[in-house]
Amino acid sequence: MTSTAHPANEPAPDPAHGADPQHAATAPEPPRSWALLPLDLLRGFLIGITELVPGVSGSTVAMIVRVYEPIIRSADHVVSAGRALLRGRSAAFRAELKEVDWRLMLPLGAGMVAAILLLAGLLHDLVEGYPLSSLGLFFGIVVVGIAAPLQMVRWRGTLSAVHVLLFLVFAAAAFFLTGLATDSPAENPSMIAVFLAAAVAICALVIPGVSGSFMLLAMGLYAPTLQAVSERDLAYVGVFGLGALVGLVSIVRVIRVALVRIPHLAAASMAGLMAGSLRALWPWEPGADYTTGDVVGPLLLMVAGAVFVLFTLWVSRRSSRAV
Repeated sequence: MTSTAHPANEPAPDPAHGADPQHAATAPEPPRSWALLPLDLLRGFLIGITELVPGVSGSTVAMIVRVYEPIIRSADHVVSAGRALLRGRSAAFRAELKEVDWRLMLPLGAGMVAAILLLAGLLHDLVEGYPLSSLGLFFGIVVVGIAAPLQMVRWRGTLSAVHVLLFLVFAAAAFFLTGLATDSPAENPSMIAVFLAAAVAICALVIPGVSGSFMLLAMGLYAPTLQAVSERDLAYVGVFGLGALVGLVSIVRVIRVALVRIPHLAAASMAGLMAGSLRALWPWEPGADYTTGDVVGPLLLMVAGAVFVLFTLWVSRRSSRAV
């Protein structure tokens, strides 16, 4: 994997142990500097915001700001710790928890929770009140952000054709999935439906290019879920959280193994998912009648979103080198 995929604080897995993710997990790594705390809080806040917007994947933003792989590593250790606890293996439980990068995960989690609690209602109103401008902004963010996983791919040799093929296949799959959304919210959804929807949505959360909010929208549970969070409906939120936990346990190890064993193929696939998801973010519908403002405003915000991503990448790179 190229060096661009792993900033200074997030070293790449040892290629000699590439066949076993546990070797990568136990490789010694320098502790994350507390100097990155403000930046990590901001990263978490940005991820939380994007998880509230259909069509934008929080994991896409995590990849853009270069924390995706350490998040997956830490999440895998948390899942393994939970399994060890259920089996009564207290020593293994403590060992797995020690491997979690708490200096990253705690500020990221705090930032995400703050964004969701503070902005769930406001952001929903803004997206509905200014749909074209919102879509333009997020389109610019994602279209430039595709560069993050593409930088992780080794574009040379005979495997380049395989990388291109995977990119196109996953882009087509995401393009198809983003056409399944419905604008009709579910009426009084059952708790079983909420549980299953959360399990699916959390899988989308950890896969770049697939939006958890968009999956909820496709299942008619986007509006009810935002309403439950805004109104502090503890029963709904509790069932949703349990479903999310089950989904997370199911998918994290799969992604971790893919990132360790086939990193270049995984990165090409993720880039394809991000590219295909752009369908959900395109502001203008074919054949619709738009005013000049409906075109110029979103275009300007596309540029603003692209510049924001470039600035974020620059700040992330400079911060990682400085500590």
